Amino acid sequence: MTTEAKVGAFVLGCFAILAFTVIYLLNAQMSGGTVPYKTYLRYAGGLEPGAPVLFGGIEVGKVKAVRPATVDPTKIEILVEVKEGTPLNEKSIAKLGLVSVMSDAALSITTGSNDAKRLPPGSSIPSKEEASLDEIAGKLATVADNADGLITQARGELEGISGDARNLLANLNHATGPANQQKVQAVLDNVDGMLATERPKIDHLTDQLNTLTQHADATIENVNGTVTDAREPIRKDLAELQTTLQQAKALLGDMQVMVRANDYKIDDTVENLRVATDNLDQLTDSLKQRPWSLVRIRQPKEREVPQQK
Repeated sequence: MTTEAKVGAFVLGCFAILAFTVIYLLNAQMSGGTVPYKTYLRYAGGLEPGAPVLFGGIEVGKVKAVRPATVDPTKIEILVEVKEGTPLNEKSIAKLGLVSVMSDAALSITTGSNDAKRLPPGSSIPSKEEASLDEIAGKLATVADNADGLITQARGELEGISGDARNLLANLNHATGPANQQKVQAVLDNVDGMLATERPKIDHLTDQLNTLTQHADATIENVNGTVTDAREPIRKDLAELQTTLQQAKALLGDMQVMVRANDYKIDDTVENLRVATDNLDQLTDSLKQRPWSLVRIRQPKEREVPQQK
């Protein structure tokens, strides 16, 4: 064996050993530190064991088994193993997904919510069904069938619209014919003549309106000036009236205080007036009975009754 062959064999052996070591380390890394979970779907869509498990688009594990569920055979049980420490929570949703357009099916898990409770190992991940290709094809077929009916209906309606449009065009052609054009031209000529005849009157009326507007503006300005001139005296009179009312209020207060202070004197005066009135009444009665008392100081002796002999 030549030296070149020995060197080539040595290089190939080293490369094989390196590749084996890398594959072994990758398998050890994927197999070590993983935790099991499961989820359920009604349509697996080509998902097979060994398919990647994506958490927020990042590969965190592998699908271990895809089989009908024991309790409910209408559902597909999917067993997965993900890296330990993957924050799966109660808000995380498992659904069928793809790594890329050209790749095989994968199991995609949403990140959920940071506030949600973390799922313990071996628990079930909530799932969400995606529309399968068969369902999409069925819906497209239904839409196509409905589209045929809609096209037929629209075609009939379009034919009716086309007929109405033709009638409208015919009416427009009749309305814009030579006879109607002559009538319209005659009407326009009459309008032009009327405007030419009435234009001086309209100009005169416009001038009068302008003059009236100017007089109205002057009148309004005079009224504003009059109001402004009369406003200041009225304010002064109101201020003087307010001052007078305040003085009258103060005077009434002083009189009230004075009356309260001389209340007992007023009572004495009233009593004296009552006594004087009684005395005047007695004097009047005395004068009525003895009017001579105004002339004589002493009263005359009473006459003796003559005695009979």
